[in-house]
Amino acid sequence: MTTHIAGISSMATRQMLAELTGAYRQRTEVVVAFESVGGVDAARRVQAGEAFDVVVLAADAIDKLVAAGRVVADSKADLVHSGVAIAVRAGAPRPDIGSEDALRRAVLSARTLGYSTGPSGVALAKLFERWGIASTVRERIVQAPAGMPVGQLVANGEVELGLQQLSELMHLEGIDVLGPMPPGIEIVTTFSAGLCATSTQPEAVRTFLAFMRSPAAVEAKRRHGMEPA
Repeated sequence: MTTHIAGISSMATRQMLAELTGAYRQRTEVVVAFESVGGVDAARRVQAGEAFDVVVLAADAIDKLVAAGRVVADSKADLVHSGVAIAVRAGAPRPDIGSEDALRRAVLSARTLGYSTGPSGVALAKLFERWGIASTVRERIVQAPAGMPVGQLVANGEVELGLQQLSELMHLEGIDVLGPMPPGIEIVTTFSAGLCATSTQPEAVRTFLAFMRSPAAVEAKRRHGMEPA
């Protein structure tokens, strides 16, 4: 009888999880199916007790679910470190982002800016505050709806300068990825997995988590713009 594992994740890890679950099925015949949604929505649904076996979210979100008893405490597994990158519409002028000062100038000169509702968006808002430009750029910010990549807004022409996890930008058509945040102000989120308290097959989930932490998963993580944790 085939084992089925139901998971939920934020969008940042969607492509990586699709590759890893495919590889895992080939190895074990275990079917792991993730629903990828906005991270805030995913955390809310696990918090509400919706039946999932495994959840993949930013590490701090997993910690909160552990504290609430929704994720089994000793099951947390750090998977990847995911950095923020910067993108413009394909063919658009490419501003200099090679230093903190250069990026600050690019942000100030952009007619519209896009970032997400997730951890990278929170970190960028704090950076703009530290730069003293939060009030200046506030009216130019277009925050992507939960579950929509910032890069889609860039490709559509709704956003001139988009900032989001590289993993969410690199597979989109219609944009040019300029590169990562410059040295000294990198924004890196650790994404972790955890066994949901609602799971009825904890051992199967723990075996899957071990695979996602194993050397066999390293290249898939890097192919999708992330580094193994």
